[in-house]
Amino acid sequence: MNDEQTTGGPFGKLAGKAKTAAGKMLGNESLQREGNLQEAQADQEAKVAEHEAQARQSQERADLEAEKAQTEQERAQLREDLTQRQREEQIEREREQAEATATQDAARRQQAAEADRAQATGAAAQQEARAEADRAADTRDAAALAQEAERAERTADIIDPEKA
Repeated sequence: MNDEQTTGGPFGKLAGKAKTAAGKMLGNESLQREGNLQEAQADQEAKVAEHEAQARQSQERADLEAEKAQTEQERAQLREDLTQRQREEQIEREREQAEATATQDAARRQQAAEADRAQATGAAAQQEARAEADRAADTRDAAALAQEAERAERTADIIDPEKA
């Protein structure tokens, strides 16, 4: 096994401790130093791995927060769109209601105008009929007066024949 394969991770630390212990027992300072360095390197790699894991977690949290913010923004946009659509539908309903009311009002005014016209036509016909009746009565009265005048003249002729 070469040194590169045994330097990393928990096995690297164990191998470093073993080398350090062996170096002490054998009085081999070089082996002891190599063991200490391997332990230190394993510790550093563990710290780097821990920092990388923390960085990944921080990045994942940041990504999650960004995704939540994006989702909330989309939700707010959907609410705004829904509110706008509801406003437009309300405006359309009010427009249709106003149009229906205007149509009903126009129909009522049309009916009222036709009723007024029919009433005026009926009143004019009644007035015309009364006027005709009055003319006929006046004509009869005039004829009766003319007959009465003629009788009175005859009676006067009979009473005073000289004036005739």
